[in-house]
Amino acid sequence: MKHTFKRIALAAAALAALSSIMPAWAQEASRIAFVNTDRMLREAEPAKAAQAKLEQEFTRREKEVDDLGVALKNASDKFERDAPTLSESQRMTRQRQLSDMDREFQRKRREFQEDLNARKQEELQQVLDRANRVVKQVAEAEKFDVILQEAVYINPRLDITDKVIKALNASK
Repeated sequence: MKHTFKRIALAAAALAALSSIMPAWAQEASRIAFVNTDRMLREAEPAKAAQAKLEQEFTRREKEVDDLGVALKNASDKFERDAPTLSESQRMTRQRQLSDMDREFQRKRREFQEDLNARKQEELQQVLDRANRVVKQVAEAEKFDVILQEAVYINPRLDITDKVIKALNASK
């Protein structure tokens, strides 16, 4: 009994000493929130507008690349059907033509993909910059200390994604 009282007294003294040296901010409850970036990029109007802009910008080129792929497949299929009846020189000529077509198709497809990826990154960066400004505004307005964008687990009551999406949709 005597030892238990000493332990409680020592623990109380330690807590009192610790609380006197802890900074004031550590004694207050921090306000923490979470924003689901993936959801924001799927649902926010600026992100949807950027996606629509990219689709409009690249639809024609994508169709050209797809059409070239179909033409290559058709030419390859025709060559396979005709090969037994072709002379050696005709076969070599057609194989060279198919090889040239395939190289051109691969080049155009690679260029298309590189251009599309570069433009996606540009648009994504613009949306993310805008979203980060809105997140900061929400944080300042609601006096959050920390807003996380990546986490293994988040309690749903800390999720402010809807607020950020609404604010992002309202901002111009």
